[in-house]
Amino acid sequence: MTQTNRLLDLLGIDLPILQAPMAGVATPQMAAEVSGAGGLGALGLGASNAALARNSIKQLQQLTSKPFNINFFCHADPIRDPAIEAAWIARAAPLFERFASKLPRKLDQIYDSFRHGDAMLNLVLEVRPTVVSFHFGLPRPDQMRRLRDAGVVTMASATSESEAIAVQDAGCHAVIAQGWEAGGHRGIFDPDAADAQLTTYKLLPQIVRAVDLPVVAAGGVMTGQDIAQAIGLGAAGAQLGTAFIGCPESAADDAYRDRLALGGETVMTAAISGRPARCLGNAMTEWAANAPADTIPAYPCAYDLAKAMTQAARTQGATAYAAQWAGSAVDQARVMPAAQLVETLAAELAAAL
Repeated sequence: MTQTNRLLDLLGIDLPILQAPMAGVATPQMAAEVSGAGGLGALGLGASNAALARNSIKQLQQLTSKPFNINFFCHADPIRDPAIEAAWIARAAPLFERFASKLPRKLDQIYDSFRHGDAMLNLVLEVRPTVVSFHFGLPRPDQMRRLRDAGVVTMASATSESEAIAVQDAGCHAVIAQGWEAGGHRGIFDPDAADAQLTTYKLLPQIVRAVDLPVVAAGGVMTGQDIAQAIGLGAAGAQLGTAFIGCPESAADDAYRDRLALGGETVMTAAISGRPARCLGNAMTEWAANAPADTIPAYPCAYDLAKAMTQAARTQGATAYAAQWAGSAVDQARVMPAAQLVETLAAELAAAL
């Protein structure tokens, strides 16, 4: 438990239970409940601009005085190809016609990266959260220096030993080891690079050996027993996302919750957003199936079309054309308030240890 105590001291929390940031799903209410119960609540702000991010953080600060994590995306600039984007739009034309909606004429780069400009960095330095985490890569070195000088605790996702070493070398305080089972977007730094697709419990020992930082397990962790297994392999704690989607504090809509309750198949696909991500099998993943990798526009431009498709389908009452992110252990999801879930996980963990 030495590494667990190290993590708890670092983050200022009581339990080695971290709620995944889950942009579009996590809410200030959810994060506050998790933090209030002794874990680390989180907000995913990679899809927000600085004004919306400030509003979300201020709401969370009004709800809790406990530590929490805010998360940003550090993706590279997309390499855009007008011909690929036009062909991708044309591929979706039959669906938009079916839903009596106007086909988008072009795709936009809907999400900016933390690396490109300092608006989000300046926001962090203004609001001073305890913890800031990063997905898809790392901030620029000068940004890391400013965060370190401000006393902000930083973490970043890694899907391989080499990425974990890069996280340590950048000056982060902890590594999130994201296994292949994890729901939502895979945190791989370069989505075009080879991916060993290691499960959480295979990846975890490799990263624990490779770095001298607390390592947080992520992917397929749904119960206190799962957290105990991760700790037994050297993890300091665990980050859970899918486990929290069904909580009443979640922003998941009714269709997402209904599909989550069915469990079953999840699909890893890059065709929704332009980056590999694990989603519940639905009409969207069926539409995306078998799309050759070289026909998919770059992230986040592909996601612009998927979001337009979701809206078009909803106008006709079709709710299965959506990015319903979830991990491969979705069948173990439980529906209860976020604080109660943390308490349940803590009790299971204590019994397992």
